[in-house]
Order: sequence, then structure tokens, then C-alpha cells
Amino acid sequence: MAKFSQLCLAAGLALGLAGGAHAQEQAVNDDPHQWLEDVEGERSLAWVREQNAAAEAELAATPAFQRLEADLLAIYDSDDRIPVVSKQGEYYYNFWRDRNHERGIWRRTTLEEYRKPQPQWEVLLDLDALNAAEGENWVWHGADCLRPDYARCLIALSRGGADANVTREFDLSTRQWVEDGFFRPEAKGGLQWIDRDNVYVYTDFGDGSLTSSGYPRVVKQWTRGTSMEQATVVYEGQPDDMYIAAMRDHTPGFERDFVSRTLAFYNDELYVRGADGTLAKVDAPNSANKNVHREWLTLELREPLAVEGRTYPAGSLLAAKFDDYMAGARNFEVLFEPTDTTSLAGITFTRSHVVLNVLDDVKNRLSVLTPGRDGWASGAFAGAPEFGTVAVSAVDSDASDAVWMTVTDYLTPSTLSLAEIGQTPETLKTMPAFFDASTHEIEQHFATSKDGTRVPYFLVRPKDMALDGSNPTLLYGYGGFEISLTPGYSGGVGKGWLEQGGVYAVANIRGGGEYGPRWHQAALKENRHRAYEDFAAVAQDMIDRRITSPQHLGIRGGSNGGLLTGNMLTQYPDLFGAVVIQVPLLDMQRYHKLLAGASWMAEYGNPDRPEEWAYIQTFSPYHLFDPAKDYPPTLILTSTRDDRVHPGHARKMHALMSEAGKDVRYYENIEGGHGGAANNRQAAHMDALYYTFLWQQLK
Repeated sequence: MAKFSQLCLAAGLALGLAGGAHAQEQAVNDDPHQWLEDVEGERSLAWVREQNAAAEAELAATPAFQRLEADLLAIYDSDDRIPVVSKQGEYYYNFWRDRNHERGIWRRTTLEEYRKPQPQWEVLLDLDALNAAEGENWVWHGADCLRPDYARCLIALSRGGADANVTREFDLSTRQWVEDGFFRPEAKGGLQWIDRDNVYVYTDFGDGSLTSSGYPRVVKQWTRGTSMEQATVVYEGQPDDMYIAAMRDHTPGFERDFVSRTLAFYNDELYVRGADGTLAKVDAPNSANKNVHREWLTLELREPLAVEGRTYPAGSLLAAKFDDYMAGARNFEVLFEPTDTTSLAGITFTRSHVVLNVLDDVKNRLSVLTPGRDGWASGAFAGAPEFGTVAVSAVDSDASDAVWMTVTDYLTPSTLSLAEIGQTPETLKTMPAFFDASTHEIEQHFATSKDGTRVPYFLVRPKDMALDGSNPTLLYGYGGFEISLTPGYSGGVGKGWLEQGGVYAVANIRGGGEYGPRWHQAALKENRHRAYEDFAAVAQDMIDRRITSPQHLGIRGGSNGGLLTGNMLTQYPDLFGAVVIQVPLLDMQRYHKLLAGASWMAEYGNPDRPEEWAYIQTFSPYHLFDPAKDYPPTLILTSTRDDRVHPGHARKMHALMSEAGKDVRYYENIEGGHGGAANNRQAAHMDALYYTFLWQQLK
């Protein structure tokens, strides 16, 4: 299968509407904290260590913290977690970290063994041993093994968890790196198999080979035995594109080569590469997600599409015969069309069917579509649960109609089943209970936003909760990039928050994908404020219901969610008693100049354009901060090795707040990448920090 999708308020500011580019540049030059953008500079890291020491002294020195950290680490290291596998050939592969394998092991087993409570695993690569031998701090980024024998694999490894990685060729038969094999030096990008002696390589080839977002601009075909510099250019994008890549679809009988040109999020072009190297564009809207499987092309529409007198609404899923489509035919079958409450959450091809996963008011519903002579027939998915978050993925879409089915919710440990379409699912693995969930129950409520929009949120609360406004409550949100937040079991949230009597809430605000493209597009660029109004409305709704009160209400968000909580801090400080901001965007004037920031301008806008900075400045926490205002206690968390969202955002915000005497503390993990932690121990430590902070502030 080949699937290409877009690669995971204040007025009267000093820089007013008339300031233009000169005023913006002056503000940058006047920023006394810009030196903190020097990620690994000696002065910057000395500052980081000083802030870390202060946070550790405040939050990590108590026996209660140490117990919580140990409890969380035991969960994250537990051998009873479900080992998620992917099928390649006859084997089922898994990457695993636990107390004995801090960096992890790559291993495989058979389906017969996997069905057992304690499977026997064949270890293929031990990252801890590799790091010890090479004096490195490699973090696993995945493996791609070449069909049909799956003997050679391209393995991606990252130093410290950064997005930038290296790719090395590995021989499964010898368990050794291939001498003089394919090797891609450290950069953002990748290798994709064409055949045993050829790969597509898209990476940093030197000056001018990266986009303004820091991603590959050029893709080449590289032949074994030659240097990467000798590789042949396949496609070269423009400097202001986002990402260029290529891959081969190895499906037997449907082998095709594709080039993907991502101009920006929600804006990409797909080309079929012929045997002679020529490229034929798949003439579909740039905003549509394009998926090719066997004889089928599917389009997930993000905008309405008018074709031959019919208009298909945004959020629809269309199917056409790929070869016919490339020849000019536009005979679509409508596989899904949204309603006011539904959106497409996922599509999974098996050998003979398509499984549709639909969200209806943020609750999953599965159905099965089967192509036939008279069109596509729709049927129920046998054994799908009535309640809970349900995810499905194909076991082997080329050879079978089996899918993995995972079911979970906030209080129910995840269950993994093997489901053959049309048959009762076979339960294979069930995660153990990592906390006592018997005291809590799940509810869904709807808040009314400032413009009257109905905004759903989930509430996990003690059954005996008194509606007196005194309940410590943690509200989580994201609200961006069309990402939906659905219920899921978290041993960390359960142990760190729920088991101690806390209330947990998740807001499904605009900017996300809970109601499809329209929900996301409603909060883009100049409408970003709607996401923040939605989140504030959910907070106010819980206060109005007497679930909690501002002094007992804390919030947490990371990445785009860190921008969310940064705006809650600066725009709605009276609603909250504690704020956790993780790996955030905060300086929205310079975000597009820092690491991958330029790739997000379709979401936020371009601050170099005065007319766009006019609205961007209204949701830039770094510029909205007012030293004369009172703000709730704040904890900012980030990672030095985050090469997606620059740690300078977090550093500068902390410096700004602390110098103004605000109640703020800061912790930066020296490793970790955008996820914040490179191993389970680091994750347990950082999670224990923010849970301890929240309990100190909200009790």
C-alpha cells in the first residue's frame, strides 16, 4: 500500500498593525533572551542545568515524588504491557523496552508463539549492547525489511531521540550490519527499498538540498556500490516546499513507484514514476489524502470536490480504479460521507475489504465495505464493541483479510484481538490493570463556546465526587493539525492522577479532527482563537457544574498543545490554578525560523507578512506576557534534543516569566527528542515532576 499524507488576544501590543517587517525585526533584535536559542551552547546549557537543579530541589526531593517515580517506572517497564507487532513475511516483529533493556531490543516471533501468554522471542538487535560497543546513545526509529525474503533491513537510529537520524543496512541472516552496505548519515530524511541493490534516498545532500523547514528537498535513486553523491536525481522540489520523498509499493502484481511532493501541511502532490524515470501526476486535489492500494485509488477530501456535475463534500472518502483514473476517468464510488456528528477516523485495506472507522460524537464505529460488480457493499464489523476507542490495522493487506483490533478507554486496560473479517475476533493480549479504576466512571459532556459552538469533552471522575468545586482536576487538550483525542488507557494518568482521587478531563476542541476537516479548519490561522475559546469554555463548564474551581483546576498540553496551554496562561489566567507547558511553541514571531517551524505556516500563518503577524501576535504567548499581571503557578518542560519544536521557545518563556518574578519552574531533559524522553526512566522522571507539581498546587 502507498499512502502519502501531510507529514505528524490582546490589542495595543508594542508591535501594532502598522509596525510591519521593520518593527518585527526590531523586536527580534531587542529580545534579550534570544541567546537561549543556541541549543547546545555552553552558556545555554549552563543556564538549563541551573533551572533543572531548582526544579529538582522543589519537586523531586520528597519521598512522595520518589514513590511516584518508582510506580510510574514500574508501569512503563512492565513485562505485562502488550507487545505490539507488525508482520513481515512469516514473522511478527516488535521493539521492546523494559528494566533490563533501557534502550530496547528489536525482536521477532511466530504467530503460534505470539498467541502464548509468554512468547519466545528471537532477539535481532540489542540497542543497549550497540550503544555500549559504539559509545553512542542510539534511540530506535524503526526498520524496513525488503520483500520477498525480508533478509535485508534498513534500520533508522537517532542520537538521543531527535528527529534527525541515520539509516544503516542490517542482515537478518547474520544479525550483523552489512559491510559497505547502504548508510545514510545523520539528517532528517530516509531510505526506501527499490530492490536489493537500489534505494530511494532523500536527505541532506549539502548546501541547497533542504527545504526552509529543514526537510529533504531532493530525492535520488542510489545504487549499491556507488557513493551517495553519485546517486541519480529523481525529483527536486522548491526551497519553500516542505518535504520531498519517494517509495516503491512492493505489492505483488501492483508494483509501482511514487514520488511525493509535500508543499505544506494539507497540500501535497503525488506522482507515479515510470520505468523510464518519467513522472505522471495523480491529478487529484492537493488538499486530499491520496491512498493507492492494489487496483484502487482513494481520496479523503479536505475540501469540497466538484466533478462532472456532482459536488462531494469535505470529509468524504471516494474510491476509483487507479489505472482508469490515471487514464482520465472520474467514476467515483462514495465510501463515506460525513454528517453533522460523524467524521472518518481511519480506513484500513485488507486483501478483499475496506474497514471504515468512523467517529460519531468522538465515539468509534466500525463497518466493512466490499467491492463487487455492482459497487461496494456495506456490512457490520463482527465483534466490534459498542463502547470504547477502537483501532484497526491490517495484519497483511496483500495476503489476508485479518486485522489487529485494539479496544480501550480511560478506565479499561487495552485489549488486542486478531479479527478475520466476518468472524468473531480472537483476543490475543490484554493489558493488566495498572491502577484501581473501580472508584471512577467516564462521562461525556458538551460545553458552549463563545460563538455558540457545541464542544465535547470527556470527564473521568470519582463515582462519589461531590459537586462542591473542590475536586483537583486536570484538563488536557491539543486542538491542532486535525488530530483527534479519543479515550485511551494510560497507566501513568491512572497511577499519577486518578488513583489519588483526581478528576481527569480531555477537551475535543476545534483545530482537532473530531468532526473532520471542518473542525480543524475552523481554527486555522486568523481563527486560531476559536481553539482557545473552546478550551476556556470547557474549563468554565466544569467550573459552572461545580466539578472544580479555578484554584483546583490544572491544565496540560504539549507541542501545539503547549501553545494552547501557553495561551491559556496568558489569556485566561483567572481560570486555572496550575499550568503545565510541554515541548511548546511560544514565540510565534520566530517559530518559522526555528527548526521545523516553517512547515507549520499552513496551520498558524507567516509572521513575516505584516497582515498575518497582525493576527499571529494575538496568540503568541511570548508576546502576550504582561509582567504586571498575575499568573497561575507554571511548570515548563522540554528537551534539548527536540529538533522539531525548538527548546528555545520554552527557555525564553521561562526566562521572561522568572525575571518578572512569576511563579514558574523549568525542567529540560538533555535527551528525548520531541517526545520529551529517550527511555522509560526519563519518561517516569518527567511525568512524576508534573504530577507532583499539580498535586502541590491543586489540592
